[in-house]
Amino acid sequence: MDLDFTSEQEMLRDAASKFFVNECPYAKVKELEESQEGYDPNLWLKMAELGWQGLLFPEEYGGYGGQFLDMVILLEEMGKMVFPSPFFSSVIQCGLVIMEGGTEDQKKTIIPQIAEGSLILALAQYEEDGSYNPLDFQMSAQAQGDQYALNGTKLFVMDANVAHKLVVAAKTGDGEISLFLVDAHDPGVTITKMPTIGKDNNCEVIFRDVKVSKENVIGPLGSGAETLEKMSVKAAVAKAAEMLGGCKSCIDITADYAKQREQYGKPIGGFQVIQHYMANMLTEYDTSQNYLYRVACMIDEGEEFAMDASALKACVNEVYKFISERGVQIHGGIGTTREGDIGLFYRKAKAFEYVCGDTDVHYEKVFEHLLEQESG
Repeated sequence: MDLDFTSEQEMLRDAASKFFVNECPYAKVKELEESQEGYDPNLWLKMAELGWQGLLFPEEYGGYGGQFLDMVILLEEMGKMVFPSPFFSSVIQCGLVIMEGGTEDQKKTIIPQIAEGSLILALAQYEEDGSYNPLDFQMSAQAQGDQYALNGTKLFVMDANVAHKLVVAAKTGDGEISLFLVDAHDPGVTITKMPTIGKDNNCEVIFRDVKVSKENVIGPLGSGAETLEKMSVKAAVAKAAEMLGGCKSCIDITADYAKQREQYGKPIGGFQVIQHYMANMLTEYDTSQNYLYRVACMIDEGEEFAMDASALKACVNEVYKFISERGVQIHGGIGTTREGDIGLFYRKAKAFEYVCGDTDVHYEKVFEHLLEQESG
């Protein structure tokens, strides 16, 4: 397994780094967090012109046929600037749902629109009980002639407030989950932005007798749970990349602050306890980043990676919290304010823990994989 970056990947990292630093500094991130849209549509279109929304998709569907490692590199740079956009929900979650479970016609119709930045999608799956298991979802889709009527409520739907269409998971029978493509502006759809610790675009979406044609069922009827699982495994790795980008910025910002902030006549970075904190932060980051690249390469090389993806996400969930907490602690009081940039990461660390599965869920998945290996 070759873990070295190609020259093209080095160029991608450099271009992405310069783009996010120049186009969306932390001051602008804070402004966008306070806005109703939560992102900059102009920057979204600029990203599309650079080909980033289509990076992961095959060329026959209007993409650029990039490797998963390419996407990991891009998401790391996004994470470093806590860049607010519907990229993860639209490109990663919904894009992978279409690629993993959609029909050929759906791929040829939807993926090119995602790649060119003209279509924003949001995945409506989680409900009030908080379960990550699709088979626990209770929202119903009742067949009515050549249509389905959707009724129910979805919570924590990322970027639903700016989405053109929603990918909705609903029950179509006992133990049967199907996925539907729904117009986000349908009169029966009510979208309300939720106040969250991460100040991101998490929404409550209520469906009242929303009619969806059978043509807008994504893939075969009843295949939703399997499709969501395939998507979620890759999406967990993608989110881990974004989180580790945030870890790197936490370390850099805190190291700079420790060199400048003086106490008792000298920089606090000279105190042994601060040095220990910084060393532990860097060790946790380096270990997790190396694991991230290994798992990304496993995906690109077609190896079985599900257990490693869960192990990685569980690890990064804790590492991001640890590093951002230490960063805030070293900053002191300013670290908890909007004036300081380190607080951006501290809040995102907790919010991102629950995206694509929290630590306990992934520990359970690793345990299940180990049991299967033992019994097999």
